[in-house]
Amino acid sequence: MAKSITFIVTKDCQLACKYCYLVGKNVKERMQWPVAKQAIDYVLQHEYDFPQESVTWDFIGGEPFLEIDLIDRICDYIKTEMFRLNHHWFNSYRFSFSTNGINYHTEKVQNFIKKNREHLSIGITIDGTKKKHDLNRIWKGDGPERGSYEDVVRNIPLWIEQFPYAATKVTISSADIPYICESVLHLYSLGIHEVNINCVFEEVWNEGDDNLFEEQLIKLADAIIDGDYYEDYACSFFSEHIGKPMDKVLENQNWCGAGKMLSVDAAGNFYPCTRFAAYSLRSKKPIIIGNVTDGINKNKLRPFLTLDRCTQSRQECIDCEVASGCAWCQGENYDAAESPTIYHRATAICKMHKARVRANNYYWNKLYRKLELENRREEFEKNHRDVKPEIC
Repeated sequence: MAKSITFIVTKDCQLACKYCYLVGKNVKERMQWPVAKQAIDYVLQHEYDFPQESVTWDFIGGEPFLEIDLIDRICDYIKTEMFRLNHHWFNSYRFSFSTNGINYHTEKVQNFIKKNREHLSIGITIDGTKKKHDLNRIWKGDGPERGSYEDVVRNIPLWIEQFPYAATKVTISSADIPYICESVLHLYSLGIHEVNINCVFEEVWNEGDDNLFEEQLIKLADAIIDGDYYEDYACSFFSEHIGKPMDKVLENQNWCGAGKMLSVDAAGNFYPCTRFAAYSLRSKKPIIIGNVTDGINKNKLRPFLTLDRCTQSRQECIDCEVASGCAWCQGENYDAAESPTIYHRATAICKMHKARVRANNYYWNKLYRKLELENRREEFEKNHRDVKPEIC
């Protein structure tokens, strides 16, 4: 397992996406080099506290590539220090980015990619068709609402050329449910082979959204299977491992890595996950587990290490017949709770998960039937090819 260490390099972004959980984005909080250096020094000089075999150095915002000069300096320093210290992460690391893609083509970003190509993971977020993308992913500002699709899609060919197996991340909220099927197929047409897609965890869903969601997923299932997309393309909504009762022993782990990850912001504060930073929270106070000067306070971190499915779920969720694959966000759990606790599971997506399971069952039943018929046909044709005509 890789350790995930995240730098919140800026809280600014060119966009004001309507479903964004970062409610406190601003132009003022930008990480400075001395803070970044202190964070790196602390992590690398406390090697015994980070025994994982490899590490992912993650960069987020806002939009991380707005701070490409700082990121370039950070990555250069990380590489040289890991080498100087003969650190066990040297040559076992990745630099990871999730970007809106707007600045992807710029000279500084491209030079950074060329320099670090063998240790990079970059995902560009594009939500699907122009209509769906522009519904939520809009430019910030006080003028008329303007979508960002054209500014992103122009960089997709370059991105795919450089990262042929890269995946995009699509977010679904109530307003864009009707565009799910056409959007996934559109992303396939752009050359994106893996579409990671999920519903927002917040309480945004309306009555009947689950039925519309199921209809769209069944429509998508038909398109993927009838069009043979399943041979070369993937969509995370369809998985063989969801929609089953939970094994209370083997599956009693936390859904995410909150507490096992480490995030640092512009002020030099450490968090168990970026979702516990102030700009990610609507109503709760941030949970700070240390800082670059004093290090990590393990007493503040300890509650996160005890988190699992059962410690935070209602009995209804534990006993649910389709519990497996039902996701949650630890930060949203905390933010949505009536009291300031991390031991409370938000269940806003319950109906959406159940609708996904129903559509998922439809997908795999249809695919298995198709593959079985094709196998029978191939076997029939093979047997008849092998039959030699009788000679009278």
